[in-house]
Amino acid sequence: MQPRWSRPSRAHRGFVAGARFGALLLAAALALAPTAFAIEPGEKAPDFKAAKLEGSGSLGLSDYRGKVVYLDFWASWCAPCLKAVPALETLREEFPASKFQILAVNLDKQKKKALKFLAKQNIGYPSVSNPRGDIPGKFDLETMPSSYLIDQKGVVRYVHKGFRDGDLDVIRKEIARIIK
Repeated sequence: MQPRWSRPSRAHRGFVAGARFGALLLAAALALAPTAFAIEPGEKAPDFKAAKLEGSGSLGLSDYRGKVVYLDFWASWCAPCLKAVPALETLREEFPASKFQILAVNLDKQKKKALKFLAKQNIGYPSVSNPRGDIPGKFDLETMPSSYLIDQKGVVRYVHKGFRDGDLDVIRKEIARIIK
């Protein structure tokens, strides 16, 4: 005897078709949904405040409005960062403090690791501490180190990802182009 097969009811077929259509709509909505992109040149730099890595108090990007700011994200576990941090000090010395400021954001979970590294350096620019990582989230940071050259009005003019030998010359030219 053969098993008896019955055709699905009209209501069941409608339910299946509706479910397929709903899944298709959901997939289309997800594909078209806005995604987060890293901050690009021409966009306003997100403001923030964070505790100073050394000393007390806090600093933020808006504290330097009116100056060109080189915002650098670094951590003691990032090998290229360890080359960039002291190299940036030469830029700080080359440009007038009345027009230019470097502000670094340290992402170490343990502040003492960052302080240990800085104790070996002669750095004259400030770092803030952000172990939670919410500041790089505002910039949708993609790689370490990453830096943002921000003009006097708070607009990102140049983004630098990574740090290799020779990068300082490129960064220097970008700063000089904006400071004028």
